[in-house]
Amino acid sequence: MCNCGNKRSTLNSQPLSDQTAMIVNRQPLKMWPDISFEYIGNTGLTVKGNVTGKLYRYDKKGDTAFIDYRDASGMMRLSLLKRK
Repeated sequence: MCNCGNKRSTLNSQPLSDQTAMIVNRQPLKMWPDISFEYIGNTGLTVKGNVTGKLYRYDKKGDTAFIDYRDASGMMRLSLLKRK
């Protein structure tokens, strides 16, 4: 079996360059912006997004939160949340 002059082990032992680190840490771009919803109920509310699984918390009446656009259609079905 050829070890090709230990190039693989040399490559794995080198630290990542700044440019490579930026590419690895970059988050995917969103297709649309998040959507703001206002809570109109009287007590607190925690809702789980049906697509992302993210938890959204409203502590009191009038609280607003930005909802991921992928979860927004499910949030529109809730009578206690109003799109702003």
